[in-house]
Amino acid sequence: MRKTGKAALLVIGIIMLLSLAGPLIWPQDPEAINLDSVKERPSLSHPLGADNKGRDILARILYGARISITVAVLAAALSMGIGLVVGVVSGYAGGKVDTAIMAAVDLILSFPSLLLAIGVSVVLPPGVYTVMIALAAVGWASFARLIRGNVLVLRESTYIEAARAIGCSWTRILFVHLMPQCIPLALVVAGVRLGGYVLTEAALSFLGLGAQPPTATWGSMVSTGRMFISSAPWMVIPPGVMIAVTALCFNILGDELREWHDIEKTV
Repeated sequence: MRKTGKAALLVIGIIMLLSLAGPLIWPQDPEAINLDSVKERPSLSHPLGADNKGRDILARILYGARISITVAVLAAALSMGIGLVVGVVSGYAGGKVDTAIMAAVDLILSFPSLLLAIGVSVVLPPGVYTVMIALAAVGWASFARLIRGNVLVLRESTYIEAARAIGCSWTRILFVHLMPQCIPLALVVAGVRLGGYVLTEAALSFLGLGAQPPTATWGSMVSTGRMFISSAPWMVIPPGVMIAVTALCFNILGDELREWHDIEKTV
């Protein structure tokens, strides 16, 4: 791993540690309203300042990190699981099944991912789970396409032919022989896509489709602070920087994983 990859991994580790240990590091209630501290500048009592309701921004950033990163990781895992199963079935089945599945994949990939995620989020009640469902509904297709390509090569392997020769069922071939061989590739793709999931989660929260007030997320903090950017820029800059840094670090790690596994740049 290059120095940039190690630095990105270190930063991500620090962010995750701070999000988990946030209440111990800075034990302020992220949802506590204090009208005496409305839009207070950064100070000893509020190192990153306070928002328009007097809530401590540092506490909200630490708490929001849990939601933003957890949603991105769980959405990536859900996308990976769906894409893994669909890709293995499509690649091994071939014929009309493969054609139908790939048509659905092409249809999903033909839409801009953010617009499709917004469309899914609008249909469902706003909340954290809706964001995860929207991200997974958009993201599984890219996993399925890559896994399917891998299975097209693996299904012609000698050990698959041997499994067929000894009478293994198709379900055993799929889930015992093929799927374990595809899991490393799926994990790499999940790592590559994490940065995009962080940005999309922030965008959905910015639009009010994610976790609802008073729950803190980085995207909702930027959305609230944008109205006070001229009078209280500290409401926007810290969460915006956290979104940018986290997405950048995940993208750097994704590039490292892509090079390690020799995946095409289109992932």
